[in-house]
Amino acid sequence: MTATYHKYILQFKRPSGTSRGILKTKETWFIVISDGIKQGIGECGILRTLSIDDRPDYEDRLKWTCENIHLGVEKLWHKLIEFPSIQFGVEMAFTSFESTSPFLLFPSKFTETKDSIPINGLIWMGDKEFMKKQIIEKLNQGFDCIKMKIGAIDFKTELGLLSYIRSQFSSDIIELRVDANGAFKPKDAFDKLQQLSVYDLHSIEQPIRQGQPKAMSELCRKTPLPIALDEELIGVFDITEKKKLLQTIQPQYMILKPSLIGGFKGTKSWIDIAESLGIGWWITSALESNIGLNAIAQFTYTLHSNIPQGLGTGGLYTNNFASSLEIDRGTLIYDHKKEWNVTYVN
Repeated sequence: MTATYHKYILQFKRPSGTSRGILKTKETWFIVISDGIKQGIGECGILRTLSIDDRPDYEDRLKWTCENIHLGVEKLWHKLIEFPSIQFGVEMAFTSFESTSPFLLFPSKFTETKDSIPINGLIWMGDKEFMKKQIIEKLNQGFDCIKMKIGAIDFKTELGLLSYIRSQFSSDIIELRVDANGAFKPKDAFDKLQQLSVYDLHSIEQPIRQGQPKAMSELCRKTPLPIALDEELIGVFDITEKKKLLQTIQPQYMILKPSLIGGFKGTKSWIDIAESLGIGWWITSALESNIGLNAIAQFTYTLHSNIPQGLGTGGLYTNNFASSLEIDRGTLIYDHKKEWNVTYVN
């Protein structure tokens, strides 16, 4: 068996805003393993400044992984503990290789087009008119769960947008989630949560920056609306430390991004701990291409969660790969009749 890696730059259709800045491109890497007859494909997607493995030696580690692919998925996963996106790529590549088709990783009713996955519609940051336009588009597309990124424009303007949605649709019709990406300062966070709570939100993701467990714990204890941890989970590798973190903060939910937390195995370990503590969860993609998104979606379906997942990012890019994934009335479907078109090798 041999392995190679290939870099690919995804181009956003429109620069996409978060509280961390404007994204115009997304860097990703593919690991391709082969025995000369069939191939397996895995995506290693990093988010610059956010991924714990955004390091100068990242490509060196990719090269080492390909040179040592004979070690197998289990040994490689443990040796790559500080490189969660490569862990994910390796897991994906081996699962892909062992399957009947490179893109059929977890056969199920979802991959047979007999069932779908409910997802949230994502509203990117921008000026008021741009955000309002996105909201209207998502509502017209049939989404009944909308996630709005906040923290980059004036807070009163963001409240106005939430007020607009609620003036049109009650919480029985549209579920509203917001994602602050750590934009609030601890001293202001509770007041802002109180102002947000009047709009009957489902939850808020990461109101303050990660790495402040005492402040986050205090917020989760007295919050007027449910809090979901996101970035807080990044860089926590040890099972004992994972449990300690969740026991200390006691969030209402957590968001799981396989590329950032160690792939399928890392995600499952967080879920096991969360469920033992009565903490809810859902899975979100981390701006992967359709190759990575496909693997995450198929994996997610096997976990039998019935709440909307964050898997609607496949249409963000001008140069994504044609795939079997489609969004239909607020759900993700897998049309097994559609052909994949993958040109990931230079």
